[in-house]
Amino acid sequence: MKHRKPHTGLLRSRMAGIGVAATAALAATATVPATAVTLPTAPTAPSGAAGRAAVAVDIANSRADRTHMYDFDESFRIHEYGPTVAVTANNRATAVSAGCSADAPCRSVALSFQIVTTAGSNARLINATNLSRALNEHCAGCETLSAAYQFVVATPREFHLSKASRSELAGIERQVEALRTSRLPIARIRERADALAQQVKVILDRETARAPRGDARDPRTNFAPTVTMHRHMR
Repeated sequence: MKHRKPHTGLLRSRMAGIGVAATAALAATATVPATAVTLPTAPTAPSGAAGRAAVAVDIANSRADRTHMYDFDESFRIHEYGPTVAVTANNRATAVSAGCSADAPCRSVALSFQIVTTAGSNARLINATNLSRALNEHCAGCETLSAAYQFVVATPREFHLSKASRSELAGIERQVEALRTSRLPIARIRERADALAQQVKVILDRETARAPRGDARDPRTNFAPTVTMHRHMR
């Protein structure tokens, strides 16, 4: 019986094709869109147990230059998650003024507000990033402001923001949006943004005060509901 040797050139070609396809598949799955993404798992997880992983990404990005001398961008998002295995929250604000002159200065403002609620035994293990960046590029006399506010609500048991609180938060969002047309000095806009962030904190503190408490018999959920605020301004 004769044994045929495999055609090595064809084999290499097939293996290379497989490698290229695998690389392309990995590249496609490695991209995470800049939006809130929730990955559900078993919906039957009991109250207080970890049930899913979640990723929240929010970005405000403004750029002013000679062709567009005033720019304003804002983001105000609520991500309400229940019991989770893990939560990653990323909030960023970036403002750039570029190429304007002292006689005709630019103005760039970016404000991002992110609210994330999570529950269960892993609620306090959230991976949170909150950053802002303001940059003047060859822009003498330009005004640039970026501010990122992140609010992380951790509760031992699942709860939901009340309809009244959501209505109040919507009102604050409208006030943030109204700053788009404001001609207040940058220092006053900074103060106004800080004041609105404090109002958000008050609402969330009030909400967590009514949130269900954990089970004293279970050390994994025996903790008080908390609201953590992160502020980064440039």
